Amino acid sequence: MEQGRIWTIGKILKWSEQYFAERGIDTPRLDAEVLLSHVLGVKRIQLYLRFEQPLDPPELAAYREIVKRRAAHEPVAYIVGEKDFMMLPFRITPAVLVPQPDTETLVGAVMDRLKGKEGECVADIGTGSGAIVLALLHYMPALRAAAVDVSANALEVAEDNAAALGLTDRVVFYEGDLGAPLWRETFDAVVSNPPYIAKGEFGSLPLEVLAEPRIAIDGGADGLDFYRRLVKEVPPILKPGGFLAVEIGLGQGPAVQSLAREAGWESTETVKDLSGIERVIVMRRE
Repeated sequence: MEQGRIWTIGKILKWSEQYFAERGIDTPRLDAEVLLSHVLGVKRIQLYLRFEQPLDPPELAAYREIVKRRAAHEPVAYIVGEKDFMMLPFRITPAVLVPQPDTETLVGAVMDRLKGKEGECVADIGTGSGAIVLALLHYMPALRAAAVDVSANALEVAEDNAAALGLTDRVVFYEGDLGAPLWRETFDAVVSNPPYIAKGEFGSLPLEVLAEPRIAIDGGADGLDFYRRLVKEVPPILKPGGFLAVEIGLGQGPAVQSLAREAGWESTETVKDLSGIERVIVMRRE
């Protein structure tokens, strides 16, 4: 980025797009727009209404710094401190996973199976930013919830998000390992997006993924460690007729269903995402 040059919004977006593309950023234009709108404190659409507006020196300096961070493959959500999920804004820090559109399939699957029921209670195991459970609470006003995470830092983020969305009175957060803090309660549904990346895959992961908390993505040697535990540990906290819904990684459906059957779950079903990829397994015990 040349010093002393007059950089308008249009020129700097074009430059940033090329700069990011050369460094292997998958969505160079989008990222440039999100970062610049963050620096300027405006919505992305407003950038196009101000194409000829020059940046002042402080704005240019601030933008230059976050461009360096993105070029080093730091996730955009960590840089700007937020990410939309299910059309809701969530505070995001490096203590939590960045919510992904694929996970909206999990939220939708749970909503579909709870539709029309009143006073239901769900548990979210490994809540992270709280995106899953808080989206469920937002779109299902009669729902109540408990959410668990082993990370105190992640729970702080989730609690902040609950407060920002006005949902604090309908969710209780617990620090602990999987379902251990919930042993005195039972739920109509348990939902989880557990760590599911196999250790052998870490060498080929995008740098953005490697920037996320290892504890939230490392699924053990074959990526299935947490599913092995969930299928055994969830039944005691599940009401009769309830269900467990989990997100899965690419190609993990048959293995997770097999683990469920071995643990005594009577039925399993697969839910595909918008790309036709098996993304969620729903299992039930009568």
